[in-house]
Amino acid sequence: MNLNQVTLPVSGMTEACCFYRRLGFTQIVSTPHYARFECPDGGATFSLTLTEGELDNGAVIYFELEDLDERVALLRAQGVEFDQLPEDMPWLWREAVLFDPSGNKVKLYRAGKNRLDPPWRVELGPL
Repeated sequence: MNLNQVTLPVSGMTEACCFYRRLGFTQIVSTPHYARFECPDGGATFSLTLTEGELDNGAVIYFELEDLDERVALLRAQGVEFDQLPEDMPWLWREAVLFDPSGNKVKLYRAGKNRLDPPWRVELGPL
């Protein structure tokens, strides 16, 4: 199996699309109620779905960048606001945190080999 995509709920499609395009993603589907984006590396996609009413999404979406600190500096220079600038975390990742216009939590991070091979890795296969 391979993860195809994650879909985030948004309250404003136009604002959300602009936000993710500003982060560097290519929009490949655009409708009034649904949008899909292609990640610059690796072929993964994610999508947005227009949701009416109050959003209460506890999910966090992570995007890995090799040039995390440089990209965050560039985005800040373009006016993108971060709630946490790049910081080394106890789980051996470096992370920056921001929120999209609908309040979805977005983490830009760099994990390197620790993403798939942390020192505490276990091998528990399917049941």
